Amino acid sequence: MSMSLEDVQNAPREPRPFPSTPENVLQQFSMKDKVVAITGASDGIGYAVAEAIAEAGGNVALLYNSNKAAEEKAPQLAKQHNIKAKAYQLEISNPENVEKVINQVAKDFGKLDVFVANSVDGTFYCAKFAGHIFKSQGFGNLIITSSISAHIVNVPVDQPVYNATKAAISHLGKSLAREWREFARVNVVSPGFFDTKLGAAPKVRNEAYRMAVLGRQGHTKEIKGLFLYLASDASSYQTGSDVVIDGGYTLP
Repeated sequence: MSMSLEDVQNAPREPRPFPSTPENVLQQFSMKDKVVAITGASDGIGYAVAEAIAEAGGNVALLYNSNKAAEEKAPQLAKQHNIKAKAYQLEISNPENVEKVINQVAKDFGKLDVFVANSVDGTFYCAKFAGHIFKSQGFGNLIITSSISAHIVNVPVDQPVYNATKAAISHLGKSLAREWREFARVNVVSPGFFDTKLGAAPKVRNEAYRMAVLGRQGHTKEIKGLFLYLASDASSYQTGSDVVIDGGYTLP
């Protein structure tokens, strides 16, 4: 006899066991022996994330397209923090290359604990092939860098395509959090204006200062803690979230 939807919903369900998250909060933030791959990792927010992971004892794969600074920064991080770090050139709009490089990272490091999709182009491909590894391992953690542009219509410059793209990857992250619920966590970070080459352009800078409650752009060091939190065991009960970090820009 088939069960009705109501019967299924009301059927007793045993809770899953708690994870082996350390009791000590500082130990929760430790990334020791974990492997984190980051796209757009040569500079800006991407490199700040790589620094945060390395400073917490994690191993990092710095993925870049044309900015070869990652090739020099990877060995510097390895030496400074006594971790393993390696740079990989990757054109993330090419799905075959994405699959090849992500698989190579997992092979070189022995596993892949966290993938930080820090670029708009190719986020779908990165999620797809990182997800394959996560599922085969039985564990994983995807962090997607989106934007406040997924939440608001920016002014004074009209940018509907950019806004819509960011909204799409934010919803992709939330949707994957449910689809991957048996083996991985997925969260989204939506930054406001940060003082990087992709930060507020001169023609919108005054508006960025005016709209942000803190009256300025963010420094990349101010976003390191958030990514570390989401990458670490400290956030073991957090999935499907979209965390806005914008100095109060999007307050009503």
